Amino acid sequence: MLAGVLLLGGILAGCAGRPAAPTTAQPTVAQPAAPEALSPEQMKGWMDEGRTYTLVDVRTQEEYDQGYIPGAVLIPDSELIARAPEKLPDQTATIVVYCRSGRRSAAAAQALVEAGYTNVYDLGGIINWPYEITTP
Repeated sequence: MLAGVLLLGGILAGCAGRPAAPTTAQPTVAQPAAPEALSPEQMKGWMDEGRTYTLVDVRTQEEYDQGYIPGAVLIPDSELIARAPEKLPDQTATIVVYCRSGRRSAAAAQALVEAGYTNVYDLGGIINWPYEITTP
């Protein structure tokens, strides 16, 4: 019996002397999905089908005045997040973003995703749009 008490005491003393294992697990935070790329051909198909979407031109007013894709609304990239609640109130609606070459549209589409919009597409640049362009 004495041996059992000594054995139990040794086990307890050994456990008490061990430092706790460090915790390395970080809480999982869901990352927003990246915006999907949309080709001009896909966009033209959506237009021809009559699909519901909001087409957002994130260029400057001057660029927009030179020509834009029919149906596009102008929200310059520098104003996008500030004006999004007013101009794009439904965060689940389909939103397609484009600019001149694709650089601003990629950043703007990502900013919308990070702001909570869940159905965002990046059309890229109007320079790759082979279809009709209109002017104000």
